[in-house]
Amino acid sequence: MKYLVTIFWSVLISFLVAYVLSSMAGETFNISGVFALAAVFSIAIIILGDGILDEGHE
Repeated sequence: MKYLVTIFWSVLISFLVAYVLSSMAGETFNISGVFALAAVFSIAIIILGDGILDEGHE
């Protein structure tokens, strides 16, 4: 469940970032860039959450 929530929020934040940046630059909105950014966000958050920031459940 935590992975689905992570992916959902990554896609949502990626849409917002891509929309604002493309609007500021006067470019067209590119949906493929949104999903690429969401994939990067999701992978980074999952790695951070499960590996690096894990407090070691012993």
